[in-house]
Amino acid sequence: MLFKLSAKNITKSIKDYAIYFFTLVLGVAIFYVFNAIESQSVMLQVSENTAEIIELMTNMLSGVSVFVSFILGFLIIYASRFLIKRRNREFGIYLTLGMGKRKISLILFFETLIIGVASLAIGLAIGIGLSQIMSVLVANMFDADMTKFQFVFSNSACVKTLIYFGIMYLFVMLFNTVIIGKCKLIDLIHSGKKVEKIKMKNPVICILVFAISAAMIGYGYYMVTGGLTVMDDSTEIYKAIALGAVGTFLLFWSLSGLVLKIVMSMKKVYYKELNSFTLRQVSSKINTAVIQLTLICLMLFVTICVLSSALSIKNSMSANLRDLAPMDIQLMKWIDNESQNKKIIKDTEKTIFQTLEESGFDTKGNFKDVVNYTVYRDKKFTLKVTLGDMVDELMKQYRFLQYAPKEDIVKISDYNKIAKQYGHETFTLKDDEYMVIGDFESMVEVRNEVLKNGQTIELKGKTYKPKYRECKNGFIEMSGNPATSGIFIVPDNVVEELDVHMTGTIANYKAGSKEERYAVEKKLDKVIESRWNKTSLISSNSKIDIAEATTGLGALVTFIGLYLGIIFLMASAAVLALKELSEATDNRERYMILKRLGADDKMVNRALFRQVGIFFMFPLVIAIVHSVVGLKFCTYILEAFGKGGLLPSIIMTVIFIVVIYGGYFLITYLCSKNIIREKR
Repeated sequence: MLFKLSAKNITKSIKDYAIYFFTLVLGVAIFYVFNAIESQSVMLQVSENTAEIIELMTNMLSGVSVFVSFILGFLIIYASRFLIKRRNREFGIYLTLGMGKRKISLILFFETLIIGVASLAIGLAIGIGLSQIMSVLVANMFDADMTKFQFVFSNSACVKTLIYFGIMYLFVMLFNTVIIGKCKLIDLIHSGKKVEKIKMKNPVICILVFAISAAMIGYGYYMVTGGLTVMDDSTEIYKAIALGAVGTFLLFWSLSGLVLKIVMSMKKVYYKELNSFTLRQVSSKINTAVIQLTLICLMLFVTICVLSSALSIKNSMSANLRDLAPMDIQLMKWIDNESQNKKIIKDTEKTIFQTLEESGFDTKGNFKDVVNYTVYRDKKFTLKVTLGDMVDELMKQYRFLQYAPKEDIVKISDYNKIAKQYGHETFTLKDDEYMVIGDFESMVEVRNEVLKNGQTIELKGKTYKPKYRECKNGFIEMSGNPATSGIFIVPDNVVEELDVHMTGTIANYKAGSKEERYAVEKKLDKVIESRWNKTSLISSNSKIDIAEATTGLGALVTFIGLYLGIIFLMASAAVLALKELSEATDNRERYMILKRLGADDKMVNRALFRQVGIFFMFPLVIAIVHSVVGLKFCTYILEAFGKGGLLPSIIMTVIFIVVIYGGYFLITYLCSKNIIREKR
């Protein structure tokens, strides 16, 4: 009997359950998709290193899923509270007819069970379909062999989803039982007649609070942009975050009183159509939801920054792989001039190829396009010395720098050979000139400040002047990200008296296929590993290794960023939607009065649309303003990966916001319109 009544209630109130059901289905689908990556990746033919990266990524996603489950659990309970509030009169009638609270709790139990089973079934079906698309995305990211790819159903992800959401629904049932137990008949019957008074705040206090909030937010902005160089530790960052959060709360509090007061003074706007009603409703909503709006705004801010940054890292690192790893292999042999080991001293005199040949590796048969080079250093030639007259000023401005390390020096002929192979610009120098190359933006800025003043350098008693008043873009060591902080390029005759720090070789493999390149590299790795700690140290830096590390880090950041970003976005939109629907339920009588006073449906619907639109846009607009500054701060972090992919990632973030946030807005408006239109 009670089960039939529950099923009938759901059918009758299907529009009321729209947001609740949409949130559950979306949550289940997303949860399954990101937890199914491990099962999908099993079918992909990838290297051992890539398999380890995928395993690390899936373990981290499992950890993130625990955090996500708490967010979704809160969301489900919040939505359940709205549904109970929506049906207060119905429950009041049940009690009046003699039904006990235990039976009402059972009705809610069955309704939650039916909705839960339906949302799990539909969510899992959608998740299974989306997970196949995700597996293709994983394969593309890791350059996997798709020849053995097939449709995959993840048992582990399905079980995990059922367990997590089962626990959530259990908590919802307990929550509903407690809420019903505390309900009083008089409150249930007259819940729709409660009218909240709009308290007009003192405009002087609002203006004062607004000024304080603007000052706090402004100073927080300054700390993460203009004042970044004084942020020596994480406590400064925490201060900036705290200022922004408190400032945002005060901003919402002050605007809830100021906006209405300002618009009321604009008679033509305030008294046009139903603007007076709309603005009072919006002011009331903001007034009663300052904390909620603050949290939602901050969540949207985090969502925009996380999604944009995560997608940017993937785009930038993919571009970096093409630009920063143009050759197949780079070998480096470090020269230990202070070693007492005779083997190391003897091996130091040999070239890299001689050392490899002695270890049984055929360099001529495996390498082509070979370029050898040498990197030099001088004990007295440090970063602090190269800053010259500007050292004191720059040490105050860039306190995070290490000024003691020795600078790398390369002769012009060696650099030009490397540049030619890398496809970079070549240069010429006079006997008394030098130049600096680099691609790490922060250090390039430091170098440029010194070079534009014509700073001379001294090596072995001779002075050299800069040929260019700026640092030229370039690098020697291949990498997955811009990492060259500065290399001094000098005439060939300068290095004769300098210490050899390292010898290096770059080359391409004599291999036509991907499998052949892997085979050559595996053989080379075994040779280098067999020599570890026995003679002079040789290290390798290959395009394959860089690609795997780059792809792995990019995928890790992208998937975690997407997972958290989508969940945060969904949670923010769902809370706003439920708050708006709850308000529509409470204010239904007011809309009825408007219609009795002569307002037609079109005018009322337009007023409702504006209310919902303002309520959704208010935290989003402020979050976007915060994000402009937040993304500027993120560029300092993204600098290590490159910032070329930021614009496309921002566009993708906008698409996510339009689809998810906009979808919730549309559903909220349609459900609110249904609430104010229904007859009792």
